[in-house]
Amino acid sequence: MATKSFSPALHPVRCLILTPTRELAIQVHESVQGYGKHVPLRSFCVYGGVNINPQIDALKKGVEILVATPGRLLDLIQQKALTLRTVQILVLDEADRMLDMGFIPDIKRIIGMLPPPPARQTLLFSATFSDEIRKLAQQFQKDPATVEVARRNTPAELVTQYVYHVESTRKRELLAHLVKSNNWEQVLVFCKTKHGSNRLATQLQRDGINADAIHGNKSQNARVRALEDFKEGKVKVLVATDIAARGIDIEELPHVVNFDLPHVPEDYVHRIGRTGRAGSTGEALSLIGSEDRPLLGPIERLINRKIEVREAEGFDSGRARSAQAGREAASSEPRRESSESRRERSHAEPKRERSEQAPKRERSEQPKQPKQPRAEASRRSQAPREGERSRNGSGRSQSERGGNGSGRSQPGERGGSRNGPRDYANATNASRGNSGGMDFNKPYEPSTEVAAAPAEETSNRRGAKTEAQVPALFKRRAA
Repeated sequence: MATKSFSPALHPVRCLILTPTRELAIQVHESVQGYGKHVPLRSFCVYGGVNINPQIDALKKGVEILVATPGRLLDLIQQKALTLRTVQILVLDEADRMLDMGFIPDIKRIIGMLPPPPARQTLLFSATFSDEIRKLAQQFQKDPATVEVARRNTPAELVTQYVYHVESTRKRELLAHLVKSNNWEQVLVFCKTKHGSNRLATQLQRDGINADAIHGNKSQNARVRALEDFKEGKVKVLVATDIAARGIDIEELPHVVNFDLPHVPEDYVHRIGRTGRAGSTGEALSLIGSEDRPLLGPIERLINRKIEVREAEGFDSGRARSAQAGREAASSEPRRESSESRRERSHAEPKRERSEQAPKRERSEQPKQPKQPRAEASRRSQAPREGERSRNGSGRSQSERGGNGSGRSQPGERGGSRNGPRDYANATNASRGNSGGMDFNKPYEPSTEVAAAPAEETSNRRGAKTEAQVPALFKRRAA
């Protein structure tokens, strides 16, 4: 029972409410304070992005209704700032998002710290509930009962939906044109990326439209300030990611714009659900570029209705442009031949084929020249090479000049190539030049004086340069 005692032991955590975003946690806590202002129940809200020490101090005083995001709640439990053994009611707000793959590990850890189901009641709230999420929820509930206010995955009936087909590069221009021409005072625009949200807000400010952005990369204080300025009317256009699509309550929001279509069709229902709340009317429009067209069909199948298509003056629609391109391509194709022209062409083709085949037959009837044997052809091709192989600028071969081409032989040389024996059969009969009338075709023979000298005398004088060691050829040249 509720008590006014100041003892923390008399104020244990009895109800735990989990939300996927910080903004939604703050909003839910404000509603709890409003609904329970006449009841002596203590409530508190914990979320990330701010200092954890003030939250620890507040929990030490005792809290009975705790609104939290999963990440910060696990941090507080790890620091032993609170315990969940006394929780009697567990509430998952935006349950389809909480049971998504991104949150399910933290949710399982938190549920494992709670009392078993007979001592705990679990409540799931969501505007969209797929069959997969229902099966997953049965793991945490026992004999659950379902309460539906309206048909599943259906937007509010008071929301007017329509789309504009426009080129992707002109989306920002069309959005600025709609805001200025229709004099819109409060517009919530959804983008698919954080960088895209910042870029669009900056471009709208350059166009003279007061705009701001809200997404996960901004600090918590900046996110709260941007949302409060938008609610109070200080900011005309608020560009946000799907962080603002879940449960954010903006009183009598007239316009929601999908600058980029979401990849998950259920997120479309949550986005346009920011308008048309509490019996008020609203408009939800989407700017469809070439990359958004494949995403439109699943959304229409989910809500079971066709969305109205409108065109803005001065902005060519993508469908009309593609249709015009198709018509131009069809007009540029050559016309089909008539039956008479095809018949004439079929008669002319055999005649042309016969005329082309006649010269081919004549060429085929000409006798073919016999091929030369491979060995004979190689000899003929090598014959001119042998005469030119050792020719130099003087027109004489090295064998004609003798030895090394200087007109004289070196001692120990036998003419021709140094690497192999000399071919005496192909050598010339006589040498020309400074040969002195000697025949270099014969092998080298020492002179008679050297041959007649004793072996000991020649061995003693081997290192000295005497006339006996010089061949007769060089003796004659020296003389």
